[in-house]
Order: sequence, then C-alpha cells, then structure tokens
Amino acid sequence: MSSYILRRTLQIFPTLLGVTLLTFGIMHLAPGDPTDQQTAFNPKVSAHAREKLKEIYGLDKPVHIQYINWIKRFISLDFGNSFIDGKPVTQKIVERLPITIIISILSIVLILLVSVPIGVISSVKQNSIFDKSTTLFVFIGFSIPSFWLALLLMILFGVNLGWLPISGYQSIDINTYTFSGKMVDWSKHLILPVFVSAIGGLAGFSRFVRSEMLEVIRQDYIKTARAKGLKEKRVIYRHALRNALIPVITILGLSIPGLIGGSIIFETIFAIPGMGQLFYQSVVARDYPTVMGITVIVAILTLIGNFIADLCYSLVDPRVKLG
Repeated sequence: MSSYILRRTLQIFPTLLGVTLLTFGIMHLAPGDPTDQQTAFNPKVSAHAREKLKEIYGLDKPVHIQYINWIKRFISLDFGNSFIDGKPVTQKIVERLPITIIISILSIVLILLVSVPIGVISSVKQNSIFDKSTTLFVFIGFSIPSFWLALLLMILFGVNLGWLPISGYQSIDINTYTFSGKMVDWSKHLILPVFVSAIGGLAGFSRFVRSEMLEVIRQDYIKTARAKGLKEKRVIYRHALRNALIPVITILGLSIPGLIGGSIIFETIFAIPGMGQLFYQSVVARDYPTVMGITVIVAILTLIGNFIADLCYSLVDPRVKLG
C-alpha cells in the first residue's frame, strides 16, 4: 500500500506539468491579451503605454520564457498577482475555493443518496412502472441544459413564487442572524445551485447503478445466496450492491472535474462568488496568472479525487489489493 501511494504521488507532478503546459499554450493562442482588455476603451492610452504595460506583466518575452518564469514561481508556491486588481492569485483562490468545494460536496452527497437507491430499485423491479418512470427522468436529466434549467428554476421559485433567493450564497445582513438563522439562510441560497449542479449526475449515476446491478444479480453467487435462504434485502444490499459499486466508484472519481467545471455555469448564473465565477471572469479578462492558478488547483483536486477512488476499491472489494 505504501509503495502504491508513493508511486501515485510521484505521478502527480508530470500530470500537473502537462496540464499547465497545455493551459498556458491555449491561453496564448487565444486572440487578445490582458493589455487589450485594459486599454481598448481608453483612447488616451498610447502605443508606448501598451508596450510598457506588457513589459510590466512580462508579456514582452517569448511564450516559452514566460512559461519557464511561471514554473519557477509555481515551484515556490507563488501564482503571481492578478492582472485585474493586482491581488495575489493565491489570496483570491483561497477566498473563493471554500464555497465551490462545499457546493461540489453537497452535489456528490445528493447524487449518491438519490441515484443509488433509484438504481437498485429499478434493477430489482426491472420493467416496472418505477423503472420506466426513472428511465424517463434520466432522458430528461440528460437532455436539459443546466443553464436553461437554472433560469427556469430561478423564474419559478425565485420570481414567481418567491420561495428561494436567486443570487449569492447568503443574505447581505446575515451577520445579524442567529446561528440557526444563518444555517437556514445558507440552505435557501444553496438549494437551487446544488440541485442544478447535481441533476446531470443524478440521471447518469442512477442508470449506471441500474445496469451494474442487473449484471451482478444474474451472477451465480447471487443465486447461491438466495438458495441458502438469505433474506432478499441482505442478498441485494450486502452481496449485490457491494460488487456493483466498484465501477461506480470509478465514475464518481472521474465526475469530480465535471462538477467543478460545471460550477463555471451555475456560479455565474446565480452570482455565487466561487472559483467557477472567478475562472470565467479571469478568462474574459485574459488574466493569465489567475487562470493558471485555478487550473492547477482544479487539476490537484481531480487527481486527489481519482486517488481516493482507487483507495476505496480495496474497501468495497477485499479482492482488490493495491501494491
């Protein structure tokens, strides 16, 4: 186990290097640069001022030199300063990261709590009304664009009914609330973003659990467990589900980048000051240091998620040995 952990840890570094290289190259291939964003609407800015601004940002050097300089700062855990406001990128990420992680964790919990029971029941009651209804739900969940669904929910629950807030993650006067009042306020603000973030995963995971359960319950050891007289619940949840969850863990680990990437959409729509909104604003403004910093953080979270998924194999299936 220790050798496996060491080997996987060492694999993180070349992976991060590849991610940063691709991201850095794609950003510089995109039309425009930070100086264009800052000077385009100011006719008083001269060409000399633009060149001076490029020199300050280090954009006057060749792309490979810029990347090498960025790598040197990254090794010392310095992402540089934002081109937009001059704040350290690390500070901006630390301020935005917690809310994005909270929403992602809540989305994963919601996906597991809902999709696993739906998938199990659908497989046990194959071709029943429940199974057909959940199949329809899956098609709808896959078909609806998340941004369109977010706007519909905002109009219905926020504008027409007035039940839920439609922007931010807390009220302006939250400091005047009691602890229970703050919890209620946070819950109201996060209901819609968490649901929009999880709806696609709910549809996909429920079908995936169903297909895996159908495959497992046809195995001989399930028939043997039933022949021994074990209760049906014990056969399904103790023997079948445990083996069906092995590939589900793989999909769960790979879904983490999708959840974080999806935060760009719903955080922008719901005006939530998280990493998704910051990433969108940074890309629009060509804020290279912030984009690179967020990319590295998301890559690290993705690698950690996949690593945890691999470790969970041995917990779900004792036959899997990591070495």
